[in-house]
Amino acid sequence: MSLLDALPTPRLRWGRLHPNIVLVSLSLIMLAAFWLLDVVSMAPNRIVLGTGHSALEAFGWPGALLATLLIATVGIFACQPSQRHYRALLATIVLLMALMPVGLIASSYLLIDPELPQARLGLGAAYWVVLFVLLLCLIEIRLRLNLTRLWPTLLLSGVALLWWLCATFWLDSLALVQEFKARDQQFVRAIGQHIRLVGIAVSISVVMGLSLAMLMRRYERLQKGAFAVLNFLQTIPSLALFGLLLAPLAWLAANVPFLDRIGVSGIGTTPALIALVAYSLLPMVRNTYTALEEVSPDTLEAAKGMGMRAGQRFWQVRLPLALPVLLEGVRITTVQAIGLTAVAALIGAGGLGTFIFQGLGQAAMDMVLLGALPILMLALMVDAGLGALAEALRPGGIR
Repeated sequence: MSLLDALPTPRLRWGRLHPNIVLVSLSLIMLAAFWLLDVVSMAPNRIVLGTGHSALEAFGWPGALLATLLIATVGIFACQPSQRHYRALLATIVLLMALMPVGLIASSYLLIDPELPQARLGLGAAYWVVLFVLLLCLIEIRLRLNLTRLWPTLLLSGVALLWWLCATFWLDSLALVQEFKARDQQFVRAIGQHIRLVGIAVSISVVMGLSLAMLMRRYERLQKGAFAVLNFLQTIPSLALFGLLLAPLAWLAANVPFLDRIGVSGIGTTPALIALVAYSLLPMVRNTYTALEEVSPDTLEAAKGMGMRAGQRFWQVRLPLALPVLLEGVRITTVQAIGLTAVAALIGAGGLGTFIFQGLGQAAMDMVLLGALPILMLALMVDAGLGALAEALRPGGIR
């Protein structure tokens, strides 16, 4: 045996990686979309279809390289995740979202010809894919850091404010901004109509849902029949329900003067509210009934032992303990109503759905986005706000 054989063999100790497969995969998807799909499109006017442009054409080498490094950072940090790395990932994702409108400003400078005042800059497939995947990353990081829904909402609100400032002062050539400026008053009116319809429908659903759930608890025979009817209403397509309501409401308006005077008709707000309430009752009743039933009998027995009457036990014990689950029903109902209200535009109820169907009829996707994006933002805000409130009311509250 030689001297070299007698020497101990050095062993390299490699750190064992425990990558977050979800974040690594999402990072790879973003990189593939960023380099393989069109980031933006440029059209000389509203009628002509836009020409797609890659990341290099839209941002130049510096911008494309910076975006690539930031996206790759998400995957690199996700290879050996820790609480510190997740916080760094959260900062990277927020920075990427904040830089997205800045990239559009650079694209408008590089691609838009000043001699074409009607030129329009559109968002390409890569832009939407990266934005959607960043939101998925944000959800994953929120779960890993065990954050409440309030923090991502605040971060996204700040990013949205930055986007709005960029769109107001430096993105006049963006097609979505041009569509808004052409019909800003109509847009504000549509948002008001949309929120009003949702607010009235959800308020009626909360009152009816709470009343029906309490009746179902008192009369057990009512439970099976009520849930059967509510489940049946959910199976009816929204457009079919609007069609079924048109004839009877028109007949009532024609034969009952009082209903005609208060504005009941076969089209417009009345059938929209009836349909929204019908679709909203099932999640509201189900969550309310479940919330009231799941209150611990021992807690109620203790309250009874303290001398509380039945009414006091309900309002001071059962309802406060059931409130977090009840709020989840309100959250589901409201988010569902925000989306369904868009369809109500087809029967003259107004709202943001008007832009969606006008854009589809004119093959103007930017007008479709003008109606769809605010609906999405409203749904996200309501979901986050009511979800955070429900978390705060649970035992332990917000940490």
